[in-house]
Amino acid sequence: MTPMKSLKTWLTAAALVLASAAASAAGEIKPFTAEYQANYLGVQGIGRMVLAQTGGNRWRYSLDIGGSMANLNQTTVFEDSNGQWRPISNSDTSALLVKRKQKNAIYDWSRGEARWTGDVKADRAGPVKLLNGDLDAMLINLALARDVAAGKPLRYRMVDDGRVKQLNYQVSGKESITIAGKARQATKVIRVDGDKQELVWVVDGMPAPVRILRRKGGQDEMDLRLTALR
Repeated sequence: MTPMKSLKTWLTAAALVLASAAASAAGEIKPFTAEYQANYLGVQGIGRMVLAQTGGNRWRYSLDIGGSMANLNQTTVFEDSNGQWRPISNSDTSALLVKRKQKNAIYDWSRGEARWTGDVKADRAGPVKLLNGDLDAMLINLALARDVAAGKPLRYRMVDDGRVKQLNYQVSGKESITIAGKARQATKVIRVDGDKQELVWVVDGMPAPVRILRRKGGQDEMDLRLTALR
């Protein structure tokens, strides 16, 4: 995997950390701003996630991560119709040293298709057929937070980066985790994709996962820990 592709993977996984911050006990989404400490392959960084209502039933959901080697941004605009979320557009920008890449997506529900422009390969430009319930990577984070709290199956059809992928998560049980020096009981959620793993810890009563760990080939790639939420 190239450094730039690894950073995109880091960005998508990092978004998962803020998923629950946008969900109330009733499954409603609310605006938030959160900050995280990030460790990617031993490199320290700072992340900020923001969910803001832009008017009516439209929301803007963004993640920015900055470090000594890279700057990353991913933003999704979506509609919320009685709890069903539809991506409208998204942008993904990554800068590694002097190398910069940007991709943009449009989800055209009137035509039932999604297309991508920018730094994309021809076979990833689309169109990709949309089905009801389809989400992009960022929106799966919100859906995951909502569905973990509700005890629902964690299975999603992701349409992102010029492709369709089925994502399945499992609740693996309870585990003790330390938050600000205090031990808390957390629910651990896992997704396995070949030699890759995502592990997320969620504590009841806290609006965001307290930690997310990404592994590849048994080795830790990325570790994110919540530092502030408002």
